[in-house]
Amino acid sequence: MSEGFGILGRRGRGPAELAAIDRAARRLSRLALYPRPLDTGKVRILNPRWLFTLPWFKRFHGYNMGHLILLRKPLAEVSDDLVTHELTHVWQDQDHRLRMWTSYLHQGYANNPHELEARASVNRTR
Repeated sequence: MSEGFGILGRRGRGPAELAAIDRAARRLSRLALYPRPLDTGKVRILNPRWLFTLPWFKRFHGYNMGHLILLRKPLAEVSDDLVTHELTHVWQDQDHRLRMWTSYLHQGYANNPHELEARASVNRTR
């Protein structure tokens, strides 16, 4: 594990990050959302506080970018539900990246099927 900080946060996956990813992945493994299983090998959870001061990001508690889960608060201060929600987006991205990302352009956020699925995934695995 390399040490130091990059523009998005700490480099390397620490034990708390790996444990949070594992807990959320175990929850999602009970669901058959997609044909291929979720791959958590490259998933990172980062806390770039500065990012959530930007106008576009102010409304979010977490944000997914491919294999990156970006959190407004430090990992120790967020719920497993939020990590599970964002990890659902990672799985969606792994299954159908282009369709997922373009859906936000023409369907918006609040009632987007990908958001609804992520919320349902949290509720179904509690």
